[in-house]
Amino acid sequence: MGKIHLLLKKEEIDGEKLKDQVAVVFDVFLASSVVTAALHFGAKEVIPVFKGDEALQVAKELEQNRCVLVGEHEGRALEGFHLPVPLSLKGSMEGKTMILSTTNGTVAVRKASVANKVYICSLLNGLAVAEKVTADHVDDSLVIICSGSSGSFSLEDFYGAGYFLDCLISREPKAWELTDSAQAAFLFYRGNQHNHHEVLRNTRVGRMLLRSGWEQDLDYVTQRGILSIVPYVEGKNILGSSY
Repeated sequence: MGKIHLLLKKEEIDGEKLKDQVAVVFDVFLASSVVTAALHFGAKEVIPVFKGDEALQVAKELEQNRCVLVGEHEGRALEGFHLPVPLSLKGSMEGKTMILSTTNGTVAVRKASVANKVYICSLLNGLAVAEKVTADHVDDSLVIICSGSSGSFSLEDFYGAGYFLDCLISREPKAWELTDSAQAAFLFYRGNQHNHHEVLRNTRVGRMLLRSGWEQDLDYVTQRGILSIVPYVEGKNILGSSY
């Protein structure tokens, strides 16, 4: 039986404790959704970085016309970068390397990279990641990491984690032992799955995206289980496979 624990924000990541475990990283608004969508749109790979300066350094080592710089800090686009909103990337990712810098999600991915395996999960691909985990990791210890928002709790990540847990438990209800934090996310999702759009639109970042005119992207990333892409960390890069 596998055990599942949940971290409420990236600041709770303990690299030593992660080394022999499987990590599943959430940043529903928007990094994990952008990673999933970019790979679905044909990106060759995603390179997560801590900051914009690192992104620019990585870009120098690649062919200029084969990479796309995407990034934000505290919700503002980095100068010369595309904002990490998925629909704006559609049609421009085929065969490209996306170099991604975000305030929360890419930091969480990099900090979690010491884990035995790291998957990137969102509402878009929660079902596919659950199927992959069920197939390959049913006897492993699983740590769900909610990236959070600049050191604070993020409701959309908690809700997304609950959706992922619902997908897992629906397939193998007796295969998993949930810690209290994981159980809380699962029960929160179960109690609010029919108020899906209301819950997500009323989060702090959801309201910010609506005020900024990103309603279409918000509607896109809040769709559940529509993409079969399972992003995973390989070395310093994120690759994707369909499941």
